[in-house]
Amino acid sequence: MTAAALPLADADSPAPVRRSRAEREAIVLDTAERLFAGRSSRSVGMDELVRETGLGKMTVYRLFRSKDELVGAYLARKAATVLATIDAELQRLSHDPRAALLSVVGVVERDVTRAGFRGCPFTNVSSEYDDPQHPARVAAADYKFGLHGRLERLAEQVAPGGGEDLAAQVHLIVDGMYLSGGLLGPDGPAAHGRRLAERLVDLAAADSAAARPALVTSA
Repeated sequence: MTAAALPLADADSPAPVRRSRAEREAIVLDTAERLFAGRSSRSVGMDELVRETGLGKMTVYRLFRSKDELVGAYLARKAATVLATIDAELQRLSHDPRAALLSVVGVVERDVTRAGFRGCPFTNVSSEYDDPQHPARVAAADYKFGLHGRLERLAEQVAPGGGEDLAAQVHLIVDGMYLSGGLLGPDGPAAHGRRLAERLVDLAAADSAAARPALVTSA
């Protein structure tokens, strides 16, 4: 059969859409985020997720070999996004460690007050799995360690010698804001997180400054 004799249906059919691996991964992860946020990761089956992506089943499984791997990748991507947002704030305020440290709490405050907030996704999703080596638990822990490292570096600049304690306190405020905001809404205790962080930061800075002359004298 010559090209001219091809049926019109074939001649008029649109060319198949060719997507890169990164584009296909983004489709799957975007779909997973929408479904997981609306319900929970455990309640969403792979068959449902595949249907929602509009991709073929084999395509999805070539990207993510299992549901566990997909859940871990979902949290890892979210962690990268959140930490990038925080890093941008820290870069913008690099001249002022106090403001930079408090900006982390500000990022959380904006998150817990947005429409549809249902709590910290890292806590929500990782708590669905008991195995500490599950990809979701690993991704959530990596995020928490990454966040804490940033807090500790800033806290040490604000309160030399007391950065470890201050970072732990600010981190507890952050976690408390996520928990309270998810359960009691943005007008509950989460609304006081920023002010509490400010008081703790200023107290730690004052204590550190008061201790420095004593340290110099004893040296």
